[in-house]
Parts: sequence; C-alpha cells; structure tokens
Amino acid sequence: MCLREAFDVSRPDSLGPVLIDAVQRSARGVGTPFWLYEAEPVRERVRRLRAFDTIRFAQKANSNVHILRVLRALNVVLDAVSLGEIERALRAGFTPGTEAHEVVFTADIIDEATLARVVELRIPVNCGSPDMLAQVGAAAPGHPVWIRINPGFGHGHNRKTNTGGPLSKHGIWHEGLAEALRLVDVHRLNLVGFHMHIGSGVDYAHLHRVCDSMLDVVRHWNRPIHAISAGGGLSVPYQSGEPEVDIEQYYAAWNATRLEVERIVGNKVRLELEPGRYLTANAGVLVAQVRAVKKVAENHFVLVDAGFSELARPVLYGSHHDICFLTPTGASVVGPVCPIAVAGPLCEAGDVFTQHDGGVVVFRALPLPKVGDLAVLRDAGAYGATMSSNYNSRPLVPELMLDDGKLTVIRKRQAIEQLLDLEVQRELT
Repeated sequence: MCLREAFDVSRPDSLGPVLIDAVQRSARGVGTPFWLYEAEPVRERVRRLRAFDTIRFAQKANSNVHILRVLRALNVVLDAVSLGEIERALRAGFTPGTEAHEVVFTADIIDEATLARVVELRIPVNCGSPDMLAQVGAAAPGHPVWIRINPGFGHGHNRKTNTGGPLSKHGIWHEGLAEALRLVDVHRLNLVGFHMHIGSGVDYAHLHRVCDSMLDVVRHWNRPIHAISAGGGLSVPYQSGEPEVDIEQYYAAWNATRLEVERIVGNKVRLELEPGRYLTANAGVLVAQVRAVKKVAENHFVLVDAGFSELARPVLYGSHHDICFLTPTGASVVGPVCPIAVAGPLCEAGDVFTQHDGGVVVFRALPLPKVGDLAVLRDAGAYGATMSSNYNSRPLVPELMLDDGKLTVIRKRQAIEQLLDLEVQRELT
C-alpha cells in the first residue's frame, strides 16, 4: 500500500492504521524528527516502468544504501552524480565496469579524485561539458561516455528545476555537438549514447518536442550509438487531485523514438529512463513533534522540531507537502479548523513548511494541535534526507523503513560529537 494511499483522501487530516502504527513505533524508538519510508510503494513504481529496457535510478533523490538495495533486487541500476554516490552504489552491492553498466556517472564537471575513480572502475561518464570529454579522454582513451545534450529549450515545475535552455548550466549546448564529437574521436572514446534530461514535470507536447530533438541529433550526426536516455523528471502528485504521469503515453513516445533511432543507426538501441522522485517521493514521510503553538494576529503558527535543515523543498521551490497531526495516542487531531502555518525551529524567517515560491507564507485550514502532538509531512521520500544539512549545528536525523510489516532503522541519528570531531586544527606545511 502506497503511503499516499494510506491517507483517507476524503479526510486529509487522517492516516491509515498501518502508517499510524509505524509512526508511533518510530517516535517511541528513535524520537523526533525522523524520516519513514515504505518499501512496497517503491517496488510498485518500478513495476510501472518495466517497459523501459533500463531503469536507472537518480539516487540523488534518495541515496540511502538500504533503499538502493531494494532497487538493486529489482534489477534497477544507478545514476551517480558525485564520488560519494559512486561509493554508495558500491556499498549497496552494485557492480561497475560490466556490460550491464550498473553505475553511470553524470555531471557537468569531473574533479581529479572522481576522474581517477571512474577510470579505475570503468564507470561510463555522462558528460555535460566539452571539458569533461577532454579530461576523461586524456586520462583514459577509449573510456565509455555518454553525451548529455542541452537541445536549446527546457521545462520544469519551477525555474530552479528547468535543466535545459540558454539559462541552464546542464548539458552540452546543441550547437557545440560538433566539438564534443571531435573530442570523442580525438580520444577514441567509446560513445555509448545520447542523453536528454531537460527538466521536471510532464507536458506531453513538450515530451514530443524532446523526442524530436533526440531524432534530429541522431539523424544529423548518425553515430553508431547503442543507447538513448529519456532522462528523468517524471512528475508525482503532491496534493489530492494532481495528475499522475501517464507512463504508457510517455513510453510510447520514447519507444517510437527508439525505433526510428534503430532504423537510422542500423542496430538495436537500448532505451533508458532515469527516474528519481517518481520512485520514492510518495513512499516517505517526515515526522516531527509540535513544540509550540502561538497566535499571530488572526493566524496560528505551529512550530515543530524539524525545519529546512531536514526538508528544504518548501524554502527552495515553494513545494507543497500535505501535513496532518496525530495525538500521542495515534488519533488524528480533530476539531474546528483555523488558519495555520507550520514552521520549524531554525533561526531563519524562511523556515516555514507552508509557503509558496518566493517565500510567501501560506496559512492552511487545519485543526489546531497541541504541544506533544506529531506532525506528519507527506510525500517527503525524495529530495528530503539527501538535501538535509547541519545548519544551526543540527545533527542529521534518523531514517527508518517499513517493509512487509518489519520496521527497521536504516540510518541512525547523527551525534553532535560527530560534528565537532571534524573540527580539528592542524598546520599545513
């Protein structure tokens, strides 16, 4: 059962009994705040994408090694965007350097340490700049590479998630492909395929435009590639009534593109998809405890012990997360509703979970909780824990997973001492 489906959609303040029990057990076991994920919704999302030849999880969405192991058991492979994510992939049991390409490194730059590691492990590099191609080629002639293309346009649910067009740093500008391919030839790099990921959200007219751009590139350059990637950015519902992406329509558009690519290049071509939040967003919640309730003019602020040091999406994008309250006994908080803003403990005016893009505070009509009640922020399984910080010297909070009724801690709470132990002083010679 998906965590979103565990909510009674006719009463957004109520939770299903399975989730309520897990929230209570977690709160007793590790204290608040904490992350709670459910494994089965992740598996269900993977099943929906099985038509694609390769499902490559963008682990930046949720890189806990136990989540990665759930995905590995489903034959999902990984995209890594840093040296740390490469090491996480190894810890989770993925094998790089094989024909299966279980790990691909995607970025716009590559530092020396990461370059040495991808060369050592024979990890294909999805290059987002000509300089990357030159650096990989100089270090390892013949190394497998992808070319990430910026086709000149983009799309996103927020300007900060648009990863294409002239204002985006991502990918190799379409007019620079000649130079990029020259570098491939000079260094005898093994060109695996072309990649286009130009933003989040799904607009089907935009989708077909991306597919057409991929075909334009393949027709013009006619390189003997073996794969194309549709990128990621598949949308998920964050509020009741928001549409789900039509996977059948999405696949049909890209499969038609793949078939035409095969006709052009004269060989079989693998179709990859790179979902991130689509697999994990609706499968996780952030749980915090109410620590203060105060009236400001005619509105109320409910202050909880989690902030944007835990969940940064609202302050970054104005993202919506449904919020409901539970009493310590697990009952839904009920009663007359009033205008409520839910905010955190950080010494920042922007530390508010109920805000629109641009920092406009939003007061939602919710029943008023009391100190000691629990606040459950829904659909927080992607870009939650991975974006957490130690701002205000706050330790990172625990992560738990519910799988077939079994509740386990999959990341323990960080200790303040661990933060301070890093701050040693030594003289450089």
